[in-house]
Amino acid sequence: MAKRSRRTTDAPWQRHARRLEHLATLPANFDPSQREVFTEENGWHLDAYEADLPRESPGPPARHGPWHIACRLVRNYAFPDPQIVTGIYLPGRPLEERVMLLEARFLFLTFYFGVKIGQVIDETRETEDGPVRVWGYSYQTLEGHFEKGEMTFEVWKFLETGAVQFRIHAYSQPDRIRNPFYRIGFKLFGRTMQKKFAHRALERMQQFVAEEVDTGQPPEQEETPDVAIADAAQQEKLTEEAG
Repeated sequence: MAKRSRRTTDAPWQRHARRLEHLATLPANFDPSQREVFTEENGWHLDAYEADLPRESPGPPARHGPWHIACRLVRNYAFPDPQIVTGIYLPGRPLEERVMLLEARFLFLTFYFGVKIGQVIDETRETEDGPVRVWGYSYQTLEGHFEKGEMTFEVWKFLETGAVQFRIHAYSQPDRIRNPFYRIGFKLFGRTMQKKFAHRALERMQQFVAEEVDTGQPPEQEETPDVAIADAAQQEKLTEEAG
């Protein structure tokens, strides 16, 4: 009987366990406490995106309604397009302690970057449109990432109207990339990929929540495409150069 390849039988987090262990030792590649300097005047990109999801009845979120469905998708990092980014993390860890390996794809290469959860959001906010139930989290870039900054994912429910939204907020700027090939490539295409990631995330969240509301079953996830992976030596070199 032919022996199955370990790569095809192990879960992604098992294949990348050593990388995840290493990421847990790394600090952020910026100072999150210096939020007053994260402005466009100082060279930071400030982004805000939102998408309407299926509505609920007014009042607290329904147990199996759109708000809870979207929260689960956010918790599982199931909304990004796997042709752009896949998140790999150790299962069973508390969300607030999660470190995630992002598998980012561009052309025929795959690059690995680390992020960690900076905060978990679970609150009711008072807004001009009345109280809003909000759940989500933010993650921060770690040393070796081509960017530095923070991205926040939130699911909102307006309690007085029943409207539900998925929101993405981010601030970022390129980190030091000494390799000229990757520095030029990121300068040319990095911002475009950032925006593509966000728009596809909104589209997929709308699609997944609507399908689950209609069918009562979570939608099937897209298969991760086969891509060429930059070899380990190249990735270590990039990490050293970016750091």
